[in-house]
Amino acid sequence: MQQQIQAVIHNIEKVMIGKRDIAELSIVALLAGGHVLLEDVPGVGKTMMVRSLAKSVGADFKRIQFTPDLLPSDVVGVSIYNPKTLQFEFRPGPIVGNIILADEINRTSPKTQAALLEAMEEASVTIDGETLDIPKPFFVMATQNPIEYEGTYPLPEAQLDRFLLKVRMGYPTAQQEIEILRRAENKKPIQEITSVMTIDELRELQHAVQQVYIEDGVKSYIIDIARATRQHPRVYLGVSPRASIALMKAAQAYAFMQNRDFVKPDDIKYLAPFVFSHRLILTPEARYEGIQPEQVLAQVIEQIFVPVKRFTDS
Repeated sequence: MQQQIQAVIHNIEKVMIGKRDIAELSIVALLAGGHVLLEDVPGVGKTMMVRSLAKSVGADFKRIQFTPDLLPSDVVGVSIYNPKTLQFEFRPGPIVGNIILADEINRTSPKTQAALLEAMEEASVTIDGETLDIPKPFFVMATQNPIEYEGTYPLPEAQLDRFLLKVRMGYPTAQQEIEILRRAENKKPIQEITSVMTIDELRELQHAVQQVYIEDGVKSYIIDIARATRQHPRVYLGVSPRASIALMKAAQAYAFMQNRDFVKPDDIKYLAPFVFSHRLILTPEARYEGIQPEQVLAQVIEQIFVPVKRFTDS
């Protein structure tokens, strides 16, 4: 199983130079059954990350280009009357797939954004009172540009809470950018990669992740961090119990990727900023002072007692 995961990461690295950490976090979310919000400026490889991951696992890949005129039915599907059968037939939308790229999600209206809520949380869509289950694995990776505000609709807290992780790509270094130019000079790297894992194997990995042990002391550590965010003077609204569950599941997947069958407190400390930060709502005073949720969370983690039981890799 570890060889399969490393093969997927190696595949992604053929396309994404210097983004191994982002690739690992994306796979963490995929194995944990969650979704990812990629936030960064245009041109840093957000779309390529999703496409290379989908090709690596041989998944049914769908892309939804979110625009201001996109309707909810364009996402989840629509019932069409068939004159031959004298009945309405459901035509599923692009949300029905394994790996979904929700490109520029903040460019569409809140009504259409809300169309993703049921699918992301329940892995199903409901049309005209009928519910259709989406085949698993089901993974949504959404992208948004944090710089451009004109013609955009910020994601509401309820939508943000559906994303297991929020990550930023960042610019490559000078050497990495030279390598990007070299690889793209005569070909498109995304066309060179092939599947290294099947959907059935991915389902087995997701099941194995659920068996990773997390002891009560580590669970208490998660709860202590979550509760501290709700009591911090700079925080207007702390993280919910759903966020605590998300951090636990992400830690199980991360520990599994590290070839461990148990979760360590260090896993929690590493993943907490990616799981909790986008769920925090700071006070108006904190936002006015330019304080970021990541800064508040770092303060919280420093103040929380870490479980003292010794964890080893043996």
